[in-house]
Formats: sequence, structure tokens, C-alpha cells
Amino acid sequence: MKKKFFAVLIVLCLALTMTTACGKLTGGPSQPASAPANNAEDDNATVSFTDSAGRVVEIPKNITRIAPSGSMAQIVLFALAPDMFVGLSSKWAPAAEEYLDTKYYNLPVLGQLYGSSDLNLEELAKVNPQLIIDVGEPKSTIVEDMDGLSKQVGIPAVHITATTETMGDAYRMLGKLLGREKEAEVLAQYSEEIKQNTDEIMKKVGENGKANLLYCLGDNGLNVLAKGSFHAEILDQISNNVAVVKDISSKGSGNPVDLEQILLWNPDVIVFAPDSIYSTVGQDRSWQEIKAIKNGRYYEVPLGPYNWMGFPPSVNRYMGMIWITQLLYPEQAHYDLYKETARYYDLFYHCKLTEAQYKALVANSILRS
Repeated sequence: MKKKFFAVLIVLCLALTMTTACGKLTGGPSQPASAPANNAEDDNATVSFTDSAGRVVEIPKNITRIAPSGSMAQIVLFALAPDMFVGLSSKWAPAAEEYLDTKYYNLPVLGQLYGSSDLNLEELAKVNPQLIIDVGEPKSTIVEDMDGLSKQVGIPAVHITATTETMGDAYRMLGKLLGREKEAEVLAQYSEEIKQNTDEIMKKVGENGKANLLYCLGDNGLNVLAKGSFHAEILDQISNNVAVVKDISSKGSGNPVDLEQILLWNPDVIVFAPDSIYSTVGQDRSWQEIKAIKNGRYYEVPLGPYNWMGFPPSVNRYMGMIWITQLLYPEQAHYDLYKETARYYDLFYHCKLTEAQYKALVANSILRS
């Protein structure tokens, strides 16, 4: 026991001396959640909480240790309570390391309830969260899924419905759940502000003023986010998404097409996903007849820690709304993009973004001078 105590003490001391690329966290304890000392009275006190699925769940009164059920829950909760995390649903992408404190980057990976469906119950038991939180659009089986998970692991699980339209209410609900109402209100108001700003910008643009746009992804750039698909929700609002297909894919990888089809659509603007063909398409002769490439109106979505346009389709979309409206409609959208990016990264990643980091983020993503 003495060896274990001194080992933990050393780790804590080291963590307190560490610095991060983006600076210190702006709020909350300096350490992520860990297994608590024995305090039976605090752990046994419970309250009733009604989640978005209408389930009345008995949860601990004082919550300090949580586990996200998936990638959407991870990004939403990280903004509000990173210090409560005992694990991650999925490992952060390498692009995240520059923006996150190391102590959060290296948390154990627990897996996901949905998506890859690789939730590791053994690992979950090891880190001993007080609560599992699911955030996002509810599945038709959400009640059965949450009840089943709680029964299987002996840990309460709750679902909070959150969409681009309802994220403000979702944060307010999470604030009450976790005792972070003041912090949650800031995030709620931000989400509502950016959504409202986007709506107002698009009213000024009008349907006839929308840019003809195509979102391309994949190793060869020949997958597209189809109009009407879940992942194209923001694209469809802010542009005339030319990718009209018969069988719309619900997958994040989009619909496969051929170059002939892209030439038929002939978009004015192409947005390439990160790790697609942005860096080579300008020299690829087979793409040169496409209007967007010919006129130099093609861009790469910024990445870090997440794709700004919605992978996963969560609060990162708000940063995407700011970027894409400023890019496409500079006469209607009047953002200081560096200022807005720094604001977002402070709120959602607890990161003091430097101007150099900002320039690297948008190097392939803004109008060419």
C-alpha cells in the first residue's frame, strides 16, 4: 500500500508541473477524475433525475466521475466537465494532441455503446464512473439500451438529446445533472448564438444566393456527402449541395461517385475533407475541367481536435458554421475568424489558441489572397 501511495503521489506532482501547448485549463480542477477515497455517505446519497428519454434514474447526488458513451458525448461533455472524465469513448485523434492537456489526452479508452459498439465493460468497471452519459439523437431503442447498460454494469446511465437546434437546452440539462449550471449556461448561449447568427446570415443570402457546393472525401476524393443526408445537414443549410443521389448513405464516409458525375454537377466550390486529395488535386489533370478546381475555389476543412464540419456531427459544427459562412459569404458574414476560433477553442477545448496555431489550422481553408 505504501508503494502504491507514493506512486500516486509522484504522478500527481508530475501532473501539476506539466504545461500544455495551449496553456492551462480555464476552469475546473487541475486533475481528471480518479477513484475516490472511501466516503460512503457521499457515494450513497442519490437524487432522482429524468433524462431526455423520460426515464427516471437514481443518480449520485455529488457527481465527480463520469464516462461518455460515445464520441458525441465525449466532445459535448469535454467542454463542460473534462475534470470529471475517468475515460474516453474513443482515443483522441493525433491532431488533438496539440490542443489538449496531456492528462486528458492519455485517459483510458472505454469504447462506444453505439457506432463501433465496442464498449469495454471490464475497462469501464476498472475506472468506476458514478454515471454513464449518452448525448445525441435518440435511437428508437434508447430506453431499452440505457436500462440494459445500467443493469449490466451496475452504473446508472442517462440519455441527453442534443442536436444542432437543441444543443442549448442539452447543455442546460447537463449543467443541472453535473452541478455546473453556470458553466453550462455559457455553452448553451454560445450554441444558440452561433445557430441564430447562421440563420440570419442565410436569410440575407437567400436561396438564390447560395453557392453551388460539393463536399468530397476519401483517399481519391470520390465520395460525397449527399444532399439530405444526416452528415450534410449544415452543408444543406449554408449552400446548394449539388450532390443529389438516389440512395442516400447515412454513413460518415458518404456516397461513392465517379469523376464524370462530379463533372456533371460542376460545383462552383469544393470542400475537401481532411486527409483527402486537397494537396494534389490542383495538379491532377483529370480534375481540371471542374469549375471549382479551374477557378481555385477549393478548400480543406480545418482539423484539430475535430473536423470543423461535423465528424462527429456535434458541437464542432458551430465552428464549422462560422468558418464556412465567412468563406462563402464574406459580404453577409462579418466574423473575425481568428477571434472566433480562439473563443471557440477556449470554451470547448479549454485551450488558449495562439495565432500561429490558428494560421496552421486554416492554412488550406480560407480565401487565397
